[in-house]
Amino acid sequence: MTRRSPLRGLLTDLTPLRVSVDYRRLWFGLSVGQLGQQMTSVAVAIQVFALTGSSFAVGVVGICAFVPLVFFGLYGGAVADAVDRRKLGLVASTGLWLLSVVLALQAVLDVGSVALLYVVVAFQAACFAVNNPARSAIIPRLLPAELLPSANALSTASFNLGYTVGPLLGGIIYGAVGPGAAYGVDCVTYTAALYALWRLPPVPPQGDVRRAGLASVLEGLRYLRTRPNVLMTFLVDLCAMVLAQPRALFPAIAGAFYGGGTATVGLLSAAPAVGALTAVSVSGRLGRVRRQGRAVVLAVIAYGTAIAAVGLTRTLWLGVALLAVSGAADMVSSVYRNTILQVATPDELRGRLQGVFIVVVAGGPRLGDFTAGTLASLTSETAAIVAGGSACVAAVTLLAARYRGFLRYDATPPQP
Repeated sequence: MTRRSPLRGLLTDLTPLRVSVDYRRLWFGLSVGQLGQQMTSVAVAIQVFALTGSSFAVGVVGICAFVPLVFFGLYGGAVADAVDRRKLGLVASTGLWLLSVVLALQAVLDVGSVALLYVVVAFQAACFAVNNPARSAIIPRLLPAELLPSANALSTASFNLGYTVGPLLGGIIYGAVGPGAAYGVDCVTYTAALYALWRLPPVPPQGDVRRAGLASVLEGLRYLRTRPNVLMTFLVDLCAMVLAQPRALFPAIAGAFYGGGTATVGLLSAAPAVGALTAVSVSGRLGRVRRQGRAVVLAVIAYGTAIAAVGLTRTLWLGVALLAVSGAADMVSSVYRNTILQVATPDELRGRLQGVFIVVVAGGPRLGDFTAGTLASLTSETAAIVAGGSACVAAVTLLAARYRGFLRYDATPPQP
């Protein structure tokens, strides 16, 4: 009789990739596309800093993305509940690809306009805010509920693989060749995401279909307001991303803290994703955890603590290690927050709630960029990072005391 290795249950559960060819194709295409998108993200930050020399100007990139993320995230989620989600994803993804082409052209032509970069980032955020709710709301239609924690771990791995390799390559290519090459790679790799969506079967709306508009958006928000456990998943993530997101400071601290250049910016940007991927590699037991709310709170507290410690370091390997710890904690939080949302929300509301989710998950870091950049310009990079991480820990602790039921959230059965 063959004995099963005790380590086998700890490793990443690949069952969703084996049982659903549609999910497997979607996962692979988005993994490749994410690589180029993250190269573009770090290239924009470096280019803005190179043109201005200002952390505040880099932080403004976050505000330019945040405003359209809020509006189009909420409205895009409502549209995702009213139309074929595959078609909606294709339209938005095509927009993202065209905007990458614009970035490549402005770099090749050496336009040197920060305003143009801000405008492109804003349009990218609008397309992303429509694309992501549609894509995320598709996944529960491709897999059974018991496989969603594993699927979310794999999706987190995909995202963070792009976050690991993308910033590293983006920083290296930017320094060696220039921004045009980094943006050009994005144009090529994102075609994989387009192909994956093209091959999916139709995903028409189900249940009580409401016409997309203000009324349907408000219906989703009313549902969220009366579901404390789902609401709490958004609130704790806002604490982490708005208060303790140091990404906008990486171009400044790469030189000020560690004496490095663009390659160091890429390394710092990639470090959280390295930690997340490490956590994903031993995520096999995530699906067995029932007290998922408690796991979210503990993970976000660990995230804030690690970020606060980064502000006190002046040794590159230690700073990278702490950022990796923050990424591992954020991965655990992300898996359970997304699972709670997907399982506890009916299909006819998933698009709208995923719209709110993308506003928080993607918009929060952009607002965090502005917060960190502004605070650093008023004080220092050290003060901004330490204060942000500490504020995150304090805020999550207060929320856990306010919504104690979230600590008792049981995945079987889920209560929104």
